[in-house]
Amino acid sequence: MSTRLLAFSGSLRAESLNTRLVFLAADLAESKGAVVTRLKLQDLDLPMFDEDSEAASGLPAGAKQLKDLMRAHDGFLIATPEYNGFMSGALKNAVDWATRPEEGHPPLDCFGGKTAGIMAASPGGLGGIRGLPMLRLLLSNIGVNVVGAQYALGHAEQALSEGTANDAVQKVVDEVLRVAR
Repeated sequence: MSTRLLAFSGSLRAESLNTRLVFLAADLAESKGAVVTRLKLQDLDLPMFDEDSEAASGLPAGAKQLKDLMRAHDGFLIATPEYNGFMSGALKNAVDWATRPEEGHPPLDCFGGKTAGIMAASPGGLGGIRGLPMLRLLLSNIGVNVVGAQYALGHAEQALSEGTANDAVQKVVDEVLRVAR
């Protein structure tokens, strides 16, 4: 049976470098036999996390959709922009919604036992590296096995256009596939 991966970025931008990076990882995973679902967070109805709103209206449809997608996959390929040294607020918001209890499902069931590869892209020279430790910590705290290989792509527009990121991204993908199997 093929390894199933969910690939998404923490960016909501239409021309996101991080979405391009994680979809490159998805292409590379597919070339190794994985079945990959590509997701754009902006396609989900995910309001800002608010427990009062949840208490009044329940889990938003987008959160249910995200949780169902996560449950259906063995692991994740995630890229995040770095904002002020941290992962994006959009990514943190999506994870917060996905951790919420849902009747008929054990707590954190869409995270426990899953494997993730993390990466970042930036037009700057550091490539978003400062946000990756925060993402690793967040995911590890909720039961995700984050592989050791990670990648921060500096000067991302040029590197993605020239294909110079492929080898480093392939290392992350290979480790995710090895561990998820």
